[in-house]
Amino acid sequence: MTLRLEHDGAVAHLLIDRANKRNAFNQAMWDLFPTLLDQAMADPAVRALVVRAADAGSAFCAGADIAEFATGARDPEWRAANQAAINRVQRELARAPKPTIALIEGDCVGGGCGIALACDFRISGPKARFGITPAKLGLVYSLHDTKLLVDLVGPAQAKRILFTGALLPADEAHAIGLVTLLSDDPHATLAEFAGQLVSVSGHSQRRSKVMIQRILDGQAHDDDGTLAEFAAAFDGPDFAEGVSAFLEKRKPVFP
Repeated sequence: MTLRLEHDGAVAHLLIDRANKRNAFNQAMWDLFPTLLDQAMADPAVRALVVRAADAGSAFCAGADIAEFATGARDPEWRAANQAAINRVQRELARAPKPTIALIEGDCVGGGCGIALACDFRISGPKARFGITPAKLGLVYSLHDTKLLVDLVGPAQAKRILFTGALLPADEAHAIGLVTLLSDDPHATLAEFAGQLVSVSGHSQRRSKVMIQRILDGQAHDDDGTLAEFAAAFDGPDFAEGVSAFLEKRKPVFP
């Protein structure tokens, strides 16, 4: 199985397991990804999702399977199905209700970098490299994924990445905001960060994620929906537990 889910307590891991192809995605993998994502999001025991290579020594994802793509791209029907599958992965991952983290230790290129961009956070080891390379193939990056990139690094850096197709080392990717956390021991950093995520209110995280997406989509002012969302939280079980824990001087236990 080239993609699979594993669980570590409240954290699900979506593993990319095609090391012999540098974890390049073929059509079957793009088609399977949303199913696994839905399983993780629907599982009440899962509080966060990590996307990572199954083999820590391999690339995170080298992008598309070029051998398959070079043949299939000549067929308009295949090309349309491939683009639809990729677009679905990117949109659903970017809007997944629970926190998502990409753990990156090797090359993170093309479609692989797109997957990382669609996650909420990117934790990188020092040997990772990042690149988005449509300019090397005479192609155009999708508007949705270009916006993900611009939202992270700004237009000037996005232009540099897209116009050159160059691979950025991890420290430079971190400096421009593409990488959230850079660590010599990314697995330890992941464990600590994921522990922080699962220790606080999942309701607060999920609704904050919706608010942030609204802002990224252009909303600048509260409407009836956002005001109602704010007010409703005071009647919710997470608020009751948070206040009780504070008054009782204990750690809260959120569902």
